[in-house]
Amino acid sequence: MSGTYAVTMGDRGRLVVPAEVRAHAGLDAGVPLILLETPGGLVVMTREQARDHVRGQLAGADLVANLLAERRAAADREDAA
Repeated sequence: MSGTYAVTMGDRGRLVVPAEVRAHAGLDAGVPLILLETPGGLVVMTREQARDHVRGQLAGADLVANLLAERRAAADREDAA
């Protein structure tokens, strides 16, 4: 399922997620959601979807090697000064 749904901001900033979307996504009352502000607009997702999104963005990245390279470069700049 993929679609566009019109919702209206209610009092106190509340949004009503349409029943069809709640049913398809398995959302029940009290399920924590993440509101992600992006350059393209707002995205609402579950914590699990947010986790998977971040993991996908970091896939293949060697964070330790990147950090070490940055630290070495900073140290080299300090030594040269």
